[in-house]
Amino acid sequence: MSIVKVIEVIATSEKSFDDATQNALKEAAKSVKNIESVFIKEMKANVTDNEIVSYGINAKISFRKE
Repeated sequence: MSIVKVIEVIATSEKSFDDATQNALKEAAKSVKNIESVFIKEMKANVTDNEIVSYGINAKISFRKE
C-alpha cells in the first residue's frame, strides 16, 4: 500500500504566478521525491505605485511515500 502525503509551501516571484509555482516545485523537489501534483491554494500580488512588484502563492504539494 502506498501513502500520499501533502506539504504546504509558500513561494514568490518577481515575474509571475507561474514562476512562483515553479519556484515552489523546485524547492520542494530538493527534499521530497515522487511529487505528483501542485494545488494552488491562494494567490497574492504585492503592489507599489500601481504596479505589481511581486507574486506569491500558497500551494499544497502532494507526493507518494514509498
